[in-house]
Amino acid sequence: MGKVVMYSSVSVDGFVADDDDQPGPLFDWLSGGDVPLDGSGALKVSQTSYDYTRPYWDRIGVTIVGRHVFDLTDGWDGEPPGGIDHVVVVTHRPRPEGWDPGAPFHFVDGVEAAVAKAQELAGDRLVEVAAGDVGGQVLAAGLVDEVRMDVVPVVFGSGKRYFGSVDARHLLEDPDAVIQGNRVLHLRYQVRR
Repeated sequence: MGKVVMYSSVSVDGFVADDDDQPGPLFDWLSGGDVPLDGSGALKVSQTSYDYTRPYWDRIGVTIVGRHVFDLTDGWDGEPPGGIDHVVVVTHRPRPEGWDPGAPFHFVDGVEAAVAKAQELAGDRLVEVAAGDVGGQVLAAGLVDEVRMDVVPVVFGSGKRYFGSVDARHLLEDPDAVIQGNRVLHLRYQVRR
């Protein structure tokens, strides 16, 4: 089964969005370089960030998000973001009215069921969990293997927390990657078991 990785860009004070669900400058590093990160050419990063990020993105088979993120993005119009094969949406509500049942989106109730479905779909590829409330729930359930953060030099002061509402201690190993890009610090930690 594929490794489960919790991931997002994050402010230095631990937020993935402001109080209005806006990421503000958290994704500026994705357009602050000269190396295209994807085929669209819209994302351009430093060579250092490309060398770290592109191989990771290429290994992702499935992304898990909450219904809130799904609704905010309008379900990416039925196309998984970044060339990912499938999206698993954690929700207590049914799929939206008129949603294309052939779109590679799977609506699942509960994080344990979401991780099981994502691992089934991903095979030996990575399962990425969006940081925030759902990511924090997956971490609290003991199902996250690795935490990745792209730390951006901005302080939000308040907003949506990277680890959601996690209210217990979770130990991580020492970082096994600390890579400085342009306006971003890429960090990777294994979750201590």
